Amino acid sequence: CVDEKSQIQALDRSQPVLPMMPGVPERRSHDYVRAGTTTLFAALKVATGKVIGSLHRRHRAAEFKKFLSKLDREVPADLQVHLILDNYATHKTPDIKRWLLAHPRFHLHFTPTSASWLNLVERWFAELTQKKLKRGVHRSVQALERDIRAWLADWNEHPRPFVWTKSADEILDKVAAYCRRISDSDH
Repeated sequence: CVDEKSQIQALDRSQPVLPMMPGVPERRSHDYVRAGTTTLFAALKVATGKVIGSLHRRHRAAEFKKFLSKLDREVPADLQVHLILDNYATHKTPDIKRWLLAHPRFHLHFTPTSASWLNLVERWFAELTQKKLKRGVHRSVQALERDIRAWLADWNEHPRPFVWTKSADEILDKVAAYCRRISDSDH
C-alpha cells in the first residue's frame, strides 16, 4: 500500500500542548509559527506492517519517482512488486510511465476514486499523526523530519500489520445502506 502524506507542517507553538487530565480537556494555544512543510512517501507491506518511507520537501512526480527507485533498491530483486495507490495525477505522469516500463516487476493497482480509505497505509498515516505529529512541536523542518524518521525506525523494529475487523460483505452492506439512505434524502 503506497501513498504520500503531503504538507506535514513543522509547527512551533507559543505554549506546549497540555495533556488531558480528569475533568480537563486537552489544551493547546491558538497561535503558532509555521517553519515549513515536508512530504512523506510511504509503502506499507500489508502482511508484516513494515514501512518503507522517504521524506521530500516537494510533492511532485520527480519525488514519487525517487521513492519508486528507493522501493526498487529495498525490495528483493526476485520479487514482483504490486503497489496499491490512489488516482493522484503524480502517479500517472509520462515520466512515471516510462520508469514503470523500465521496471516491469512493478505493477500498479489504483483504488477507485474517493476510496483511498481502502489503502491501509492511510491507517498508518493516522497512527503517525495521532501519536507523533498532532501534539508535536517542531521549530524547523529538519526537526520534524528527524522525528518522523525516528517514528519510522521505531515502528519497523516491531512492525504490526493492520487487520480489517469486518468482512468484505459487512463493509459492502454498510456502504449499500449508506447509499440507500442518501439517495432517499431529497437533496
